[in-house]
Amino acid sequence: MIADELLAYLEGFVTDNRKETFKQVLANRTRHFTVVLENVFQPHNASAVVRSCDIFGIQDVHTVENSYVNKVSRKIAKGSQKWLDFHRFKSDKNNTEECFKALKDKGYQVIATTPHNDSCYLSDFDITKKSAFVFGVEREGVSDFMLENADGYLKIPMVGFTESLNISVAAAIILQDVTSRLRKSDIAWELSEKEQKEIYSQWIQQSIKNVEKLKKAYLEEKE
Repeated sequence: MIADELLAYLEGFVTDNRKETFKQVLANRTRHFTVVLENVFQPHNASAVVRSCDIFGIQDVHTVENSYVNKVSRKIAKGSQKWLDFHRFKSDKNNTEECFKALKDKGYQVIATTPHNDSCYLSDFDITKKSAFVFGVEREGVSDFMLENADGYLKIPMVGFTESLNISVAAAIILQDVTSRLRKSDIAWELSEKEQKEIYSQWIQQSIKNVEKLKKAYLEEKE
């Protein structure tokens, strides 16, 4: 995060309306819930999930890239990817395990979204715990590792012939439900002041063309 004086200088290059929008959006952002995209190979699906994360106030997206590189379609995501924090796990091996460990280290319970096993229905899901919702590759679903090590399982009630939803639809339904209930609760779900300030600074900088030149010129003038 940049110094307060430099941030104040850079704010002068951003409209008041945009700065106010940033603050309003940040007031509704959360890290109480996060999303994991595990080996999702279709860009339009990943992009639609990213868009839903932005819409429903999820700040962090974790991507496990074992077989496929996670790509976001600007046309589908509508620029939402610019305002989220991505945590990519894309080394040659153990990406799933590394992502799982990172989530646990941050205090998340890992919830595999699947219509199988002893899954909890969405309406019965306990929102009080920090939770990472894992969405798997379109055909096979969540990996065996995630299924075996998850802290819980979640499913959306369905009464038709098909037993699964497209992951982008499932993610939207789940995120809308849990974030709506979260905001009506007395749970401390908001970002801390420090987190909001860090993200606000990041957003201000990425809103300015030639920001690095402006920062350099400002710092040289101060020397």
